[in-house]
Amino acid sequence: MKYYSLNHNSKPCSFADAVKRGLAPDRGLYFPEKIPILPKKFFNRIQDQSIPEMAFEVIKPFIGKQINNNKLLEIVKETLDFKFPIVEISNNIAALELFQGPTLAFKDVGARFMARTLGYLKKGSKEKITVMVATSGDTGGAVANGFLGVEGVKVVILYPKGKVSEIQEKQLTTLGQNISALEVDGVFDDCQEMVKNAFLDASLSSVQLTSANSINIGRWLPQMFYYFIAYRALKYKNKKLVFSVPSGNFGNICAGILSQQMGLPINHFVASTNVNDTVPRYLKTANYDPLPTKQTVSNAMDVGNPSNFVRIKKIFNNDIYRMKKNFSGYSYTDDQTKKALKKIFSKKKYIADPHGAVGYLGLQEYISTQKDDFYGVFLETAHPVKFKDTVEKTLNLKVPIPNRLKETLSKKKVSIPIRDYNELRSYLLD
Repeated sequence: MKYYSLNHNSKPCSFADAVKRGLAPDRGLYFPEKIPILPKKFFNRIQDQSIPEMAFEVIKPFIGKQINNNKLLEIVKETLDFKFPIVEISNNIAALELFQGPTLAFKDVGARFMARTLGYLKKGSKEKITVMVATSGDTGGAVANGFLGVEGVKVVILYPKGKVSEIQEKQLTTLGQNISALEVDGVFDDCQEMVKNAFLDASLSSVQLTSANSINIGRWLPQMFYYFIAYRALKYKNKKLVFSVPSGNFGNICAGILSQQMGLPINHFVASTNVNDTVPRYLKTANYDPLPTKQTVSNAMDVGNPSNFVRIKKIFNNDIYRMKKNFSGYSYTDDQTKKALKKIFSKKKYIADPHGAVGYLGLQEYISTQKDDFYGVFLETAHPVKFKDTVEKTLNLKVPIPNRLKETLSKKKVSIPIRDYNELRSYLLD
């Protein structure tokens, strides 16, 4: 499998090179030269396979011979060594919990897969790689945990000052070793723009950079696993499936749409956002008009200009009418989000996080417009403890802190403040 730049001004490359580079030389996102179609027999026997065996078959066509089968299966097993519970909220709506991994966030899957893949691809090489990542909340912690101690890899995390939760900040600023956290005086889009600028900066040619955001195919592609895991568990229901995905940078829902194109029987996707509503507005007006990022209680979705939307446009060949048949977009305020937290709790005493609550709202809104009988799944992308203040004040209860987090919270935050790109460049060259 070859990968080409969506800016169409760079040469195609292998999976290994695309992972190592993160972004193409022309600043475009890499995209596979073709989308493999899985055979019907794969879906007929999907419940007879283990989750790692199923995931191996999903990811293998995108990697080819770059990683041998035994090693790839080992990487997949290590990536998916925790559970993905589906919790029924009502007769036709369920939450898919993606936060059972080590950092209590859905991004553990992509980060763990990429860290192990990159470690394998550079094995035996003396080259040193600097992994850069911009985070609006959970990406930083997941990447830091995934790459902690990986030989020959330095991780630099950029996060917006005062715009991530205390727990999220502690998870990315307390690990030490090969992990460095840069506290940016700005918003997530500023962090993301700095990362992109670094890739194009000729003065950084001595530093081998790659990205661990979902712009990197090593982070993006394994996010397909969630949807296959859910389908495998829900196949017995024999209903049309619709997934509502809390969306910020749109890598997660883009991976879901890619899995649909591979043949996974998902009827529809809902992109559920907070007031950073660039994509829902685009689906209504056909005008892509990013606005400055606004801070919300669902901070991991505080993205004004989502990078991965260009991949979604490519999947649908920029045909907005075809796009709208496959997915819808809705946005919600903080007040609506808090009301949804209460509503979900009133149904099953289920404590959702603000991102999951936004996903629940989008799912409800879509299903209410349809005559068909759907089974809807909204993604719970982070443990509610990560948004402790919001959840506890809204629901008037205490969210227990998992034991694995208590040690992290007791550690001292270590971060480096930066104001602009020049300070980032100086740091990288130092």
